[in-house]
Amino acid sequence: MHCMSIHRVLVVLFDGVQSLDVTGPMEVFTGAARHHACDARYVVQTASLDGGPVRCSSGLTLVPDVALDAAGTPDTLLVPGGEGTRSADPRLVEWLRGAAPCAGRIVSVCSGAFLLAQAGLLDGRRATTHWAYCDLLGRLFPAVAVDPEPIWVRDGNVMTSAGVTAGIDAALALVEEDAGREVALMVARHLVVFLRRPGGQSQFSAQLAVQVAEREPLRELQQWIADHPAADLSVEALAARASLSPRQFARAFRAEVGVTPGRYVDDVRLEAARRMLEDSADGVETVARRCGYGAPETMRRAFVRTLGVAPAEYRRRFQPRPVSYSP
Repeated sequence: MHCMSIHRVLVVLFDGVQSLDVTGPMEVFTGAARHHACDARYVVQTASLDGGPVRCSSGLTLVPDVALDAAGTPDTLLVPGGEGTRSADPRLVEWLRGAAPCAGRIVSVCSGAFLLAQAGLLDGRRATTHWAYCDLLGRLFPAVAVDPEPIWVRDGNVMTSAGVTAGIDAALALVEEDAGREVALMVARHLVVFLRRPGGQSQFSAQLAVQVAEREPLRELQQWIADHPAADLSVEALAARASLSPRQFARAFRAEVGVTPGRYVDDVRLEAARRMLEDSADGVETVARRCGYGAPETMRRAFVRTLGVAPAEYRRRFQPRPVSYSP
């Protein structure tokens, strides 16, 4: 929909909430409302059970706008995570069970998915949460189809997102739905978000998804690979740089990094290509060459296999166009 009217966002607060789960999405919605090219009129409210202050897991105190019972029905209900979800107040779960189905859309950040699950709002739905809690969510709530990979999952009007900063990605996706991708991507750049990631992207970057090698030569080689995606990154070439035989190198790399050299190189090249498509005007053929793919078709197959879209479509969806923004 195109935002031509007021869109109410209600953020649920409770003791032990993760402050970034709250403030990250709030900055996205309020930032979109300040965008020159957006007619969105987001009104963001925070609410706790009794309207009283809550203490975040970091020790920060947040003062809500209203009590939950006085908040009315929002267009978007946002349920953050945090340590407070481990022993949630039964009154909060009951409020969610009764009030959340009336909201236009329901969004959880990180372990906020546990609150939605306790309220029965994820039964029969596909959902995600922070990678560290996905197994637990699946065990406690077998009616939920937990997917540990994506940074956010949309199933009907319910969106669940992964840990902490993934709440920003989820909020940006909603702003894109409401007001268009130019607005969403300009907000992302204003917030200095490195990538405006699609929901299907893994919760990990190529470097975060693997271990850091213990031995310094392999650790340095990991960084060198990331800095030189267009180089000869064959096992033989990398082994020579590490002063090991190809067999020794492949065995040591997998043991210390957790994946084969080939898989690591594939992930690094894909990430480099995605960044280049988002941040440069280079053509697909140039990007393929600069990221070590050689032929555009090789890069296209890698994108379709991993991200579900071809490079040209990825750029169309995720590269911003020049528009003005007022902080």
